Amino acid sequence: QVQLKESGGGSVQAGGSLRLSCGASGSTYTGYCLGWVRHVPGKEREGLASLDKYGVTNYADSVKGRFTISKDAADNTLYLQMNNLKPEDTAMYYCAAVTHSPMLCGNFEFYYWGQGTQVTVSS
Repeated sequence: QVQLKESGGGSVQAGGSLRLSCGASGSTYTGYCLGWVRHVPGKEREGLASLDKYGVTNYADSVKGRFTISKDAADNTLYLQMNNLKPEDTAMYYCAAVTHSPMLCGNFEFYYWGQGTQVTVSS
């Protein structure tokens, strides 16, 4: 079973960039679909990006062209590079994983979750 821990959140002005990291313990990322999800209190959780075990990526329309998901297999770390941030990107961001399934991965449906890292974008 994989345990996930995010880092890299913070406050930034609109137009700025942040890179979130997610380290894994208890297991490597091999064989998992990995992703990032965000949540704003009072709103539904939003899947942002996924990376399947073949390296195929999938993005929500709201972040396509601005966010990039990637993985460093050598140090078992997942990243989310976020550029051109907007105030509406303010949320708690979660790293997530699920044993690889094309359907689950494509629909941002995950089983394992980190504790989250806050991202705040000011105008």
